[in-house]
Amino acid sequence: MAPSRFEVGDVVLGPGSPLFLIAGPCVVEDEATVLRIARRAAAICAARGVPYIFKASYDKANRTSVSSYRGPGMEEGLRVLQEVKRQTGRPVLTDVHLPSECAPTAEVADVLQVPAFLCRQTDLVLAAAATGRAVNVKKGQFMAPWDMRSVVGKLEAGGCRRYLLTERGASFGYNNLVSDMRSIPIMQALGCPVVFDGTHSVQLPGGQGETSGGSPEFIPTLVRCAVAAGCDGLFLEVHEDPARSRSDAANALHLDRLDGLLSQVTRIREALGAGS
Repeated sequence: MAPSRFEVGDVVLGPGSPLFLIAGPCVVEDEATVLRIARRAAAICAARGVPYIFKASYDKANRTSVSSYRGPGMEEGLRVLQEVKRQTGRPVLTDVHLPSECAPTAEVADVLQVPAFLCRQTDLVLAAAATGRAVNVKKGQFMAPWDMRSVVGKLEAGGCRRYLLTERGASFGYNNLVSDMRSIPIMQALGCPVVFDGTHSVQLPGGQGETSGGSPEFIPTLVRCAVAAGCDGLFLEVHEDPARSRSDAANALHLDRLDGLLSQVTRIREALGAGS
């Protein structure tokens, strides 16, 4: 079993460590927008004492419509992510969709993320594990939390010793997700940090026909519940103008609300520490 606590850059993940945040726009947009969001989110987190990892995807391969914006592609996307690292000093996370993407992505990204729909793809998980980078696997909407044991087994078989799992809701009928907070301690028992995705959990997949819908008003409620349930970190898609986001506009958190939300959850985290 992998150690339950490890480092990604200067961010320590796992039990006994501060609540950390993975946040950024869903997809790499123009460089100026991405850098503005990264710098502002980093400043908010620094002021709150919240360890921060920037995230954005160079390709969103599972968009609802074939005409939806997917991103700039791997080469340009990684260039922008490298610039984020240079200008902010923060580690970065991005998605990989094919085994062939893992090695070149690992040259820039500090964390490779396996998307929820691909969490059972053995070749992809093994390729990500082989890079030596930390790997975040999102639990599929179709997966029970205890079934992620097999995913952990693949990561370890591939040589990965720094991995985390992310809860992002489970399919509940058509176009709806529900978050089961039991999944947080269940997956922590597999020996790794567990992250709660507070923005994809309020997504309504395909709920608007050509795009997915969402209920962003419930982001704070679910995030507070997850922190109270003991998650190790949070994953949030944030944007300075969610309505203009090129992807997941319906469920992104407005960047203006990030500081207030972090204020709430850090106090919940402190209360849990005092209680223990």
